[in-house]
Amino acid sequence: MKTNKIIFWITTAIVSLMMLYSAYQYLTTEEMKAAFTHLGFPDYFRIELAVAKLFGALILLIPAVPKSLKEFTYAGFAIVFVSAFIAHMSNGDPISNAMAPIIFLIILIVSYIYYSKLKKA
Repeated sequence: MKTNKIIFWITTAIVSLMMLYSAYQYLTTEEMKAAFTHLGFPDYFRIELAVAKLFGALILLIPAVPKSLKEFTYAGFAIVFVSAFIAHMSNGDPISNAMAPIIFLIILIVSYIYYSKLKKA
């Protein structure tokens, strides 16, 4: 049980911190603004995605959030990671840019598996 909690919190913290960091970058750096333009997204999408990532990270980190909302957040983040992979691959970006979202998707999946294990216990 203790090992499950440790794995859950480490993976959840990694995903949440990455989401918080990327949201901050989306809102504050010209490089991210240029990256969204490069990928063909409108500027308002960058802001919407930043806000969604902020809320999602908080939802994953706050234990009192209802299970259904957490599961919705896991699904949303999975869609974000898969979409980022597709966007990078579609634009001919280096494979390193495209693989980062897949790595975080794997970490997210591990977090969800251990979240489910803890809820069953």
